[in-house]
Amino acid sequence: MKKYISLLCFSLLLLSCAEEQKKEVKSSPQEQFSKIDRQAVIARNNIQINQLDTLASLSVGNGAFAFTTDVTGLQTFPDTYQYGVPLGTESEWGWDSFPNTENYKFEETLEDYDQYGRKVSYSVQKKGERASKAVDFFRSNPHRVQLGNLGFDLVKKNGEKVRPEDLTNIEQELNVWTGEITSRFKLEGIPVEVKTVCDQKEDIIGVEVNSELIENKQLKIRLRFPYPTGGWTDLGTQWEAEHLDFPSEISANEKNHAIVTRQMDSLNYKVGFNWQGEAKFSKKEDQYFELIPQQNKFSFTCQFTNKAINKETDFSSVETSSKNGWEEFWKSGGIVDFSACTDERAPELERRVVVSQYLTKLQCTGEIPPQETGLTYNSWYGKPHLEMHWWHGVHFPLWGRPELLEKSLPWYNRVFKKAKHLAERQGFKGARWQKMTDPYGDEGPSSVGAFLVWQQPHFITYAELMYRADSTAATLENYKERVFATADFMASFAHLNENGTYDLGPGVIPAQERFPKMKTFNPTYELAYWNWALTTALEWKERLGETPPEEWKKVAENLSPLPVQEDYYLATQSATDSYTNPEYLTDHPSVLGTYGMLPVTPMLDKEIMNNTFNKVWEIWTWEDTWGWDFPMTAMAAARLGKPEKAIDALFMDVQTNTYLKNGHNYQEERLTLYMPGNGGLLTAVAMMCAGWDETTKKNPGFPDNGKWNVKWEGLKKMP
Repeated sequence: MKKYISLLCFSLLLLSCAEEQKKEVKSSPQEQFSKIDRQAVIARNNIQINQLDTLASLSVGNGAFAFTTDVTGLQTFPDTYQYGVPLGTESEWGWDSFPNTENYKFEETLEDYDQYGRKVSYSVQKKGERASKAVDFFRSNPHRVQLGNLGFDLVKKNGEKVRPEDLTNIEQELNVWTGEITSRFKLEGIPVEVKTVCDQKEDIIGVEVNSELIENKQLKIRLRFPYPTGGWTDLGTQWEAEHLDFPSEISANEKNHAIVTRQMDSLNYKVGFNWQGEAKFSKKEDQYFELIPQQNKFSFTCQFTNKAINKETDFSSVETSSKNGWEEFWKSGGIVDFSACTDERAPELERRVVVSQYLTKLQCTGEIPPQETGLTYNSWYGKPHLEMHWWHGVHFPLWGRPELLEKSLPWYNRVFKKAKHLAERQGFKGARWQKMTDPYGDEGPSSVGAFLVWQQPHFITYAELMYRADSTAATLENYKERVFATADFMASFAHLNENGTYDLGPGVIPAQERFPKMKTFNPTYELAYWNWALTTALEWKERLGETPPEEWKKVAENLSPLPVQEDYYLATQSATDSYTNPEYLTDHPSVLGTYGMLPVTPMLDKEIMNNTFNKVWEIWTWEDTWGWDFPMTAMAAARLGKPEKAIDALFMDVQTNTYLKNGHNYQEERLTLYMPGNGGLLTAVAMMCAGWDETTKKNPGFPDNGKWNVKWEGLKKMP
């Protein structure tokens, strides 16, 4: 009997251990325990603003909507900030198109080019009065809309309108952990405190303001509607437009609730206010509305929507949504802690990493690929560039948050027919993914963009990252149609030359946009990317138990070799002066992406790649580059075993590698923020920490000199 009881106890013990093991298998490391005090890492990188700085505006948002504030916590001084980081209010649903009064046809933007012995049509910028106007129309329509300017109307005791310089004792903080902006300032010695938050599921701003200025009748809340410019940029400050008539009227005005309805050419939407306490809402003038509170502590919500208004919100509920949503984000996925590092650059790198996570989460996690300036203001008419989606999104799976990239991938299914039509129009198979596009997948005419091809393999990259995150048959089934259509185009685009190898181009512009489209062929990075993507698509066929297409295999194995001259990879085979022509030493050094963005391929010689890196590092015109070029260079350095150079690349003293107080990557006056730079930084740092498939060394991208004791958890290896 004793023996039986002992055996029974032992069995129960084994069963208990087994169950615990199951739990451990199912749990991620950060679910089991967290070695890093995440909140401490985030908190020490809260953003502090102590003076009016037009490049230091702060944003709240939810990934599909963003609201950017000045030092008052609202958008009080839009004209002052318009040439800094503008005070935008944008959503992924907010698109308008001017009427096509001249009946322009998209076909008017097409031009035939001789390619592979036949005529191939591209949508390009053209000369001629009508043709150029048709191009301009389809480039600028639809355009993303600045939905409204929500600010304070402030006056002095004598009734004069307050200017920015009248504010004193400015203290503003963005709590990155909660997504809450607290703004404090004084006007004529009277303090004002404002809290600003954003709902994480709906496009709703919550605001709480506390000041004696309210009962002094010196502070009101205003809503103004700027007119869309329809231009390359839209700073949200066009207050008059004689040629536009967009009626804006109060459609509801109750005790604690009001709705303003705005009708545009192709977009109609509403702005809804809910408030707590006594207040009056009225129309002051055309496109100008006022909410006038009656007591010194006042809170309200403001919703922008093209659907039904939520009448149940208040400041407290929006604040809770913000806190819960951001806390969930920061507790998920990866975290990197640089506090044990002694290199003097480490704190700044941590700051850039933390704030870049905040910015990319709130600006770039909607259902549509982002534009390069996120949801703050328009660049390129507000349109997404699909070659940039790599930089916007690849870092999310590497930081253990694949679902944030996954949110935008169904869009490719929605525009799939148009991508297939583009390929068919040009005489190719499969689907050719657009470059400059819009929410509906239409092409934006561009003499450069129409000939870019490096966005084409991106979808296979995204699908592969999704499979690495969830290696199931369901993932394969979900993405296979688009993966295979992508590969079909790639195989048909490659041209069999007289030597029995396949060329890319002529009729191609590389990622380095410096080469003539009809003379350029076999760019190095694109050749390697073609090989990797087609090989990966073949692996998808095998995973599904399907027969791999011989055409894909033939092209992948017989692509023209990476062009070499004097033991360096050329930018393209057609540019034998890649390193002597000054023009070819500017823009993206995309040749480094061959073994930076991409893993090693059968086409690559690491020694030649190492020579190429050293050459580019030495002679490149780094002042004429873009924000993602520095992380790309760091990634190449890491793979080549040059961690010191990886760090140096991230901190290269070049204007386009500037990170402002608010964390934005600054480029130039017309591009004061650049989200691909932030995304690129996160991609590089994840790779430098967690490594890539063939690495076993801890922190392979950081120097092993005792100064970079980088701690991290939750990151994933790069392919």
